[in-house]
Order: sequence, then structure tokens, then C-alpha cells
Amino acid sequence: MAAHPVDEKLPALKMAASGLQHVAAMYAGVVAPPLIVGAAVGLTGTDLTFLTGACLFTAGIATFLQTLGIWKIGARLPFVNGVTFAGVAPMTAIAASTDDPSDALPVIFGAVVVAGLLGFLAAPFFSKAVRFFPPVVTGTVITLIGVSLLPVAFGWAQGPDPAADDYGSAAQLSLAGVTLVVVLLLRRFTRGFVKQIAVLLGLIAGTLVAIPFGVIDLTPVLDADVIGFPAPFHFGAPQFRLAAILSLCVVMVVSMTESTADMLALGEIVGRPADERTIAAGLRADTLGSALSPLFNGFMCSAFAQNIGLVAMTRIRSRFVVATGGGFLVLLGLCPLAASLIAVVPRPVLGGAGVVLFGSVAASGIQTLVRAGLDKDDNVLIVAVSLAVGIIPITAPHFYHAFPRTARIVLDSGISAGCVAAVLLNLVFHHLGRRRGAEETSRPMDAGEEIAAAHRAGAGVVPERDPAMP
Repeated sequence: MAAHPVDEKLPALKMAASGLQHVAAMYAGVVAPPLIVGAAVGLTGTDLTFLTGACLFTAGIATFLQTLGIWKIGARLPFVNGVTFAGVAPMTAIAASTDDPSDALPVIFGAVVVAGLLGFLAAPFFSKAVRFFPPVVTGTVITLIGVSLLPVAFGWAQGPDPAADDYGSAAQLSLAGVTLVVVLLLRRFTRGFVKQIAVLLGLIAGTLVAIPFGVIDLTPVLDADVIGFPAPFHFGAPQFRLAAILSLCVVMVVSMTESTADMLALGEIVGRPADERTIAAGLRADTLGSALSPLFNGFMCSAFAQNIGLVAMTRIRSRFVVATGGGFLVLLGLCPLAASLIAVVPRPVLGGAGVVLFGSVAASGIQTLVRAGLDKDDNVLIVAVSLAVGIIPITAPHFYHAFPRTARIVLDSGISAGCVAAVLLNLVFHHLGRRRGAEETSRPMDAGEEIAAAHRAGAGVVPERDPAMP
């Protein structure tokens, strides 16, 4: 009996090439969170290289757990795991609220460990409670993730130092613009592998253009070793603070919700529908990978949705291909020289690529909202209020200045605050005392259309059939 395509082992060369393509498709997404958080805590170029390599290494470990699996851990589907974008804004909020910058990463790591362990224990129950996280909730949260990260890209586009004379100058913004244009042109006029790595090629092109401007700092590359290991607790032993833990527990719920949706989608694509047992095993892999990541100086891990699109496009459904990609991620994490290359990319170049990268996350959330049934008044209210709550920290950063610092760690993160609002509003409108069939629509033209149709019918006029309708 032939093996299911998910369990198929391809020839070595095809396996390696396909695995590299998965790494290329998600590489920029893996390195962006450590760059953002590392800059927020004031890391030097060398430490930033170390943090980036650690995140690559832990992404590979988490991918192994998800694709190969052990015991009841791992969906055993072609999932690539990496640092989740959902945690970036809360982690930077934690860093901003920490008195001693050197304590920021240990506090973040401690919160990730606790959130990961709690998520691991909750995985089998969460797989049953997924009905409380419909598309109207997940779409709102994913949209907020992208919107919350876009200001980071705009800041990068202006330069590395806000106090510098050339911050936001035409030269800096031009570098960002060139990178953005290259990415867009590659996405528009290329196909296949080149199209998938358009962001990576844009970063390379932007960096080459930046060389004559004298903004390239090769120190991280010159100081990096060819081989290295992410020493455990390089930035200090984890510290456990309640407010930070609560904030990242909210992120863990968001991450688990997103992973569940990804598993359901990928199961359909590869022809192996994800049942409750598969979802629970996949969530265990996500959460265990997250709990182990801080040991090697990594952050919270989650499935990467862009790789699901790659599976759908290439029709290569083997989980061993993705496991091979996980092996490449581990090797990159063990090679500080490779990890250091991203550290030399000028901030404006990162900003240009970030507009596409973070904007795509927001667009993905909007796509989910389109399927959420926004013709219903209740869903419109849930999205409207949740987005408003989530955008407060972006548009009015000092809005909660009078609140206790503990509360501000959650409230100052638009993702966390918006997620809490969306979940609570969804419970109120769709679960508490809700009668079936009681939903109203928010399409005010419908009534007029029905009256007009009735008049036409009464006058013997047959409405014209829309040729686009089936």
C-alpha cells in the first residue's frame, strides 16, 4: 500500500531543495521578531546576532517536534514553526516597563516558559474549546498583529538612531523605498522559487544599494564565529513576573487559536483532515517548543501560515520535506556567521521589507474577517470595538498612563488588549443567552431591494439575471 503523500520520503536532492524553499519563504519572518525585540532592549550587534541565531535554532527544534513528533506531541503535518509575530508587541511592552534593561530578556523568557507550560497542559481542552475563537475573533487579532507591527517598519525606514541628524532623511527613506520596490517587482514579475524569496532578495538588493552610502557595519560579521552553540541562559536566568506572564498567556491563546486554524486549513490542503486528536497533538508541539525555546534564548513558537501557501502552490505535501527545512534552520542557528548576515542589513532596508511583511500579516487578518460574516450587526460590533481597543496603544501611546504598571503591560499591547476584547464580546453576543436565528444583518439596502423586487413582481416584470451568478 502506497504511503500517504504526507508521509512520503522524496529523493534526497528534491527533499533538500524543497526544504530550503520552505526556509527561504519564512526566513524573514523568523529573524524579524528578534531584531525588533533586540533593538527594544538595546542589544549590541554581537548580541543581536546571537539572539537571531538562537531563534533560528529553536525554530528548527520546534519544527522537528511538529513534523516528526514524539508520543502525543506533533501534528505530523508539513508545518514550519518559528517565532510568532503575536508576541512581538507584548514583549516590547514588557521591555519598556522593565526598570533595568538587562532584566528585560530574562523577564520575557520567564513569561514564555510559564505560558508554554500552561499551554501544553491546556492543549487537549483548547482543542475542544476552539468554537469560542471563530474567524471574527482570529481575524481581528491577526489584523491587529500586522497593524501593531507596521509602526516598527516605519521607524526602521527612518534609520537606526532617532537622535542622528540624518534620521528620516531622504537618503534613508530612499533605501527603504528601493527595497520595497524591488520586493514588489519580484512579486509581480517572477514565479516559483524566486517569487517565494522576494523579501529575502529585496533585503540583499537594498543592502547592496546601501554600500555606497557608507551605512553598512560589518563588525557583527567580522566578530562572528563560523560554528557556535546558543549557550543556555546567555542573557541570564529566567525571571518570573506576574504581569509579564499574564500578557504572554494572552499571546499564547492567540497563538494556539491561529495554529488551530492553520492545522484545519493544512489538513484540507494535504488530504489528511485535522481531527481533535491531531489538533491537540499539534498544540502540544507548539507549546512545548515555546517552553523549551527560552532555554536556548528563543521566543514563543507557532506555525507559519505562509508555508501553508507554499505547500498549496507546490503540491509537495511531505512532512519530511519540512523536517528537512527544520534541519537547515538548526544548522543556521549553529552558524553565527550566517545569522550575523542579517545584522548588517541597514535599518531602512529592513523597514522597506517590513512594510510588505507586516502589511501582509494585516491583510491575512482582513481575509479571515471577510469569511467571518460581516453582514451581521453583532460581528460588525465585535470587530469595530476590538479594533478600536487594539489600536489605542498605537495612536495614543500614553492613553493608559494613569493605570498601574502591571495593567499597562497588557493594555499597552494592542494585540493582547484587542484579543481580550474580541473574545469577551464574542461570548456576550454569540454565547450568553443567545437565541438561534436572532441575528440581524447590517445591509440597509436589503429591505429596499426586497420592496423593489416585490413591485417588479406585481407589475409582471421579471428581474434580470446576473450572468455572474451561478
